[in-house]
Amino acid sequence: MTGGRMRRVDEAIREVLAGAIAKLVKDPRVGFVTVTDVTTSPDLRHASVFVSVLGDPVEREACLEGLTSAHGVLQGAVARELRLKRTPALRFALDETAERAARLEALIEQSVPRKAS
Repeated sequence: MTGGRMRRVDEAIREVLAGAIAKLVKDPRVGFVTVTDVTTSPDLRHASVFVSVLGDPVEREACLEGLTSAHGVLQGAVARELRLKRTPALRFALDETAERAARLEALIEQSVPRKAS
């Protein structure tokens, strides 16, 4: 598939999953989750779903376990909403971009000397 089509498929899957997690997943381990990105393999067999989760590391891991246990429901939602040749198997991973950005910002802030007023 072309790069443009793959981006559209990834975005469509991301939108379906974002709605499905909010509406269909009843697992108490799954709290406030934001689906930040989806990367689908070219053959549409696998999709890596990157999520941002509020909470401490233990809560984030529990949320990932909850999403993994609900993958069948979520995969069914993708199959119902999208007309794809195959419905990709979903794999959930934490998106740590926000945490990395905060760490970098703190490091930069520490290394830049402050001006005296």
